[in-house]
Amino acid sequence: MAHPLINRALYDAIVRFDADEAAQETYYRIMDSTVERGGRAFTVRTQILRAYAMLFCDDFHLEPGSVAGPDEVEATADRLYTGEMGFDPAHWYRMGHHFPVIDEDNYDRFAALVISDLCAGPLHEAMRTGGGMLLVGEADPLHMTPEQRRHQQIRTVEFTEGAL
Repeated sequence: MAHPLINRALYDAIVRFDADEAAQETYYRIMDSTVERGGRAFTVRTQILRAYAMLFCDDFHLEPGSVAGPDEVEATADRLYTGEMGFDPAHWYRMGHHFPVIDEDNYDRFAALVISDLCAGPLHEAMRTGGGMLLVGEADPLHMTPEQRRHQQIRTVEFTEGAL
């Protein structure tokens, strides 16, 4: 099972973050919480950014255990799709969750949204029931030709029990 703090409450707090001050407080409380892993203490934020780096930042050649930073999250966010490839908000993960800009102010929140969704959100439930999945496309999909888009390589992502 994923870490208990990476749960539906975290996912819901991120989804409601812009409209609800209580959601912001919940988000910061969880993200700044300390967890122990392998005898060392880390914040939930660090664990989430490590998981994001491992899952989505393979072409950045980060050292094992590195965390994703603003540049890595921003560069990879455009590769994430739900259900099928598509450049409309119904399929493009970041736009479907209202993240038109990913920068130093919100990169960790976007990474936390993705990881908490995979662990305990609607995407997790959809993967368990076979109704949906997270797809990862190639780098820079916005600058691909239509022919490249039709033939791009994609992979699905899902967490196994105990991944975080």
